[in-house]
Amino acid sequence: MVTAATRIVAIVGGTGKLGAAIAWRLARAGVRVAIGSRGVESARTKAAELGHGILGLSNAEAAAAGDVVIVTVPFAAQEATLADIAPHVTGKIVVDTTVPLVPPRVMRVQMPAEGSAAVRAQRLLGDGVTLVSGFHNVAAHKLAMDIDIGCDVLVFGDDKAARGVVVELANAAGLRGLHGGALVNSAGAEAMTSILIFLNKTYKVDGAGIQITGDLVTPDD
Repeated sequence: MVTAATRIVAIVGGTGKLGAAIAWRLARAGVRVAIGSRGVESARTKAAELGHGILGLSNAEAAAAGDVVIVTVPFAAQEATLADIAPHVTGKIVVDTTVPLVPPRVMRVQMPAEGSAAVRAQRLLGDGVTLVSGFHNVAAHKLAMDIDIGCDVLVFGDDKAARGVVVELANAAGLRGLHGGALVNSAGAEAMTSILIFLNKTYKVDGAGIQITGDLVTPDD
């Protein structure tokens, strides 16, 4: 179970809006959480603000402490951040939330040469890491509120069991985690973020998200 006392979820880039919101929701649900930042004092300050026993560490320290490591940094910082934590995540599940937004045209889909930010993350970290991606289409400011967002989280990865861990984390955060298939499928959710930003602006939506319709039956393990 993701809420087991023996498991620590580390949020790299956890002082940012998305990272802090995920950390708060998970910690509130009883998950042991550590947030990381480039500056330890910044992480400690944010951890104290979020409460629920969250630890504030450097990104590298958080990655070393975590059994599951969630990376929540902008696309421009992805490569440097992954290089920083790489020595500490071998054999672990790393969850990449990166969306390849390239300012100023963030409403246009602009995928990296690898096809998706998730596949790029796997290449950068190597085969010693089990790479999963998710949390692409959730508005961070809404995630930080004590409300029912009514949003689904599509989770991608080549290891079904690892995907299942992240699906449970999404559920613990008050969302609905759904298996989205292989890691290459992450491209669809990453691209959708630019479309959601366009919808937000065009239709004056306060943080559009996605929901999968139909009566879904939980798959067998």
